[in-house]
Amino acid sequence: MKAQVNPFVISGYEGSHYFCDRVQELQTLQREIANGCNVALVATRRMGKSGLIHHYFSQPTIQDQYYTFFIDIYDTQSLRELVQKLSREILMRLKPYGARAMQRFWDTMRSLQPGISFSPLGEPSFNVQIGDIQEGDATLDEIFRYLELADKPCIVAIDEFQQINTFPEKNIEAKLRTYVQQCHNAQFIFSGSQRHTMSAMFMNASRPFYQSVSLMHLDSIDMEVYDAFAKSLFAEGNRTLADGVTNAVYKYSQGVTWYTQKLFNTLYADTREGTVCQVENVQEALEYIIKTQSYSYEEVLFRLPEKQKMVLIALAKNGPSKAVTSSTFVKKYSLQSASSVQSALRGLLEKDFVTLEQGTYVVYDTFMAYWLKCQY
Repeated sequence: MKAQVNPFVISGYEGSHYFCDRVQELQTLQREIANGCNVALVATRRMGKSGLIHHYFSQPTIQDQYYTFFIDIYDTQSLRELVQKLSREILMRLKPYGARAMQRFWDTMRSLQPGISFSPLGEPSFNVQIGDIQEGDATLDEIFRYLELADKPCIVAIDEFQQINTFPEKNIEAKLRTYVQQCHNAQFIFSGSQRHTMSAMFMNASRPFYQSVSLMHLDSIDMEVYDAFAKSLFAEGNRTLADGVTNAVYKYSQGVTWYTQKLFNTLYADTREGTVCQVENVQEALEYIIKTQSYSYEEVLFRLPEKQKMVLIALAKNGPSKAVTSSTFVKKYSLQSASSVQSALRGLLEKDFVTLEQGTYVVYDTFMAYWLKCQY
């Protein structure tokens, strides 16, 4: 375990010591995979899905018994981009296992062999560009053939899995479902942040992935559990966290893990050794974060169409909102009409500025929502 300058990690996974709770969720994930079940993990973005997966992958028994692969396809736009990411991830994750493990993969990936090379010392180099992948289907077939032939069982995690719905290739869900179903040496974790889309993919009887997974949902970490975690890390750094601070942090972070971590990261940095972090420091930390991000927020707002901008501001002021096309909501925030609100919401949802869960609209970026409330 390497020492952290700031123990409140806001990027990546740095080990179990800096990972808060998720004990029950980890046990569920372990049980489902151990019993041969694929898993769909659904939660709001920044709630900690990828952190949980990396935490699971870091367990000694998992490292010993499986090859583990993780890709985030949020920024992919086609099957070719997906297979490029997954191919690179497999090759690089096999590197610690030596030449024999990498050779097995290379032998299988005939379509990519010109872009994969090895140094005299056996160091792999992945130089496959999107344009080098002539047929995404053919490369996907090779990947699944490797997974089936690997000398250890594999676990493949695909984050933001709902993104495949935007790919131009036809029948992509059906293709992937067929490969997954026929692959007996690998299990899959499909994680996603768009609950309604993920639910439709896995719970709609007309969709290929219907009833093919165990469905898991991540909620906020219990505040008392997080409070004990935060106080422990402060104490290790010769700092004290006063009672009530975590409660104040949760008020602003809405219990979303990344925003909670970001506030505590700032609070820890602002608390000198031998001193106490007080409740009033939370507001100061939030204002500092907002100040550092205000230019980005202004740019985002400037680029939005006027109707989307007005609806975004209204949602930030109102908080989690259901009846957004009602005459009451439209009049309260001086919006044009119910139909214009509906149109603006579609655009905001597509751009991920707003999330929709169980009929409730929320501004995705918690800190930006606070900035909007203060500015407007």
